Amino acid sequence: MLDRAYTDEVTSSDSGEEVAVAGWAHEIRDLGGITFVILRDRKGQIQVIFKEDEDEDLFNKAQDVGKEDLVHVEGIVEENDQAPGDREIQPTSLEIIGEAETPLPMDVSKNIDSDLSTRLDNRFMDLRKPEIHAIFSLKTKAMEAMQNWFDEDGYIEIDTPLISKGGAEGGAELFPVIYYDEEAFLSQSPQLYKQMLMAAGFDKVYETGTAFRAEEFATSRHVSEINMFDVELAFIEDHHDVMDVQEESFRHTLKKVKEEAADELETLDVNLTVPEEEFPRIKFDRALEILEEEFNHIPDDEGDLDTKGEKLLGEYFEEKGHPAFFVVGYPGEKFYYMQQVEDDEVASRKFDLIYKGQELSSGGQRQHDLETLEKWMEKQEVDKSNFQFYLEAFKFGMPPHGGYGLGIDRMIQKIAELDNIKEAILFPRDPDRLEP
Repeated sequence: MLDRAYTDEVTSSDSGEEVAVAGWAHEIRDLGGITFVILRDRKGQIQVIFKEDEDEDLFNKAQDVGKEDLVHVEGIVEENDQAPGDREIQPTSLEIIGEAETPLPMDVSKNIDSDLSTRLDNRFMDLRKPEIHAIFSLKTKAMEAMQNWFDEDGYIEIDTPLISKGGAEGGAELFPVIYYDEEAFLSQSPQLYKQMLMAAGFDKVYETGTAFRAEEFATSRHVSEINMFDVELAFIEDHHDVMDVQEESFRHTLKKVKEEAADELETLDVNLTVPEEEFPRIKFDRALEILEEEFNHIPDDEGDLDTKGEKLLGEYFEEKGHPAFFVVGYPGEKFYYMQQVEDDEVASRKFDLIYKGQELSSGGQRQHDLETLEKWMEKQEVDKSNFQFYLEAFKFGMPPHGGYGLGIDRMIQKIAELDNIKEAILFPRDPDRLEP
């Protein structure tokens, strides 16, 4: 391994110590007999100062360093309150490991905005920007916090297939693949498998996985390949038990991000607020009333909220100090596996979590009675022959259960206050992008 320390490990208290660092030449400033090279690695930046009157050979070698060249430096740490991080390195050796071609496809050291398409075309370079790197460092810490909550609460982590015979929700939003000598599809959701595991006695499960949607879209909140966090739990009283789990785990995640990703939030210029009060839970009909009464807005689809409706509701509740809230009781015809509320032919035990004006997750209580489930499948013209493996699990004692699927990319988009969900994905996929 190359001898080196990360830049955040080198502090002003190390003054007088010899260190080695490696990274990219983020900035180069030539002041005549003095050249400053700002070296950047995944943890931060450090200044290296080359002086002609102290080491002419080393100074001349520094003149060959170009922007974004990969370099290895050894030297002595000196305290300097004028330098980034209040310290700098007086070098004793310099090695150019890899030269960067010129011109660069994009500048990563200056505050120059490139359009998103250009950034994604040159994603490896875009990811070198400190503020872009911060997104994915924050994402790592957010997912670690969320997974820890479920681990500590006794959930079992699972992995379900990414190739299936049919879609959990049916419809045409599926990517077909050739699976040996028959047609199969990329997974739309782990929904059916999560429910089968409730019949298997797993009780509480979670999965960090991938889902695919073959729909045509051109929005800032949709992609074709989705990072999902799915949860399912059994022996529940109703859908409120599921919302309790989502609320507690999400609040925990936001709290840990605020504490442990403070540097990333500062880099992104985000002031994250952790909601301490209970998330409001409003019925779908009440959501429609608020939209009409407060904003004179009526969604086109009577059975769902549109993007504008979610945004307006987000503004309404954020003004009241609630950046996160649930909408409960959507029309039940949409998902055959969702349990219907007794004596109510419209409202289901389905909910959405909306955060900062955008839906992050959908969930609810599932139907655990086989006869009722089959009735709803027939009503919605779902071909039961494609789901026999799923229906079999309901014949031998299925407990009351529920769960949800949370869009990880959307969550990071809203936490980091990004304009487009694609910014929260390393290499996003959409109808027009299959590379890099």
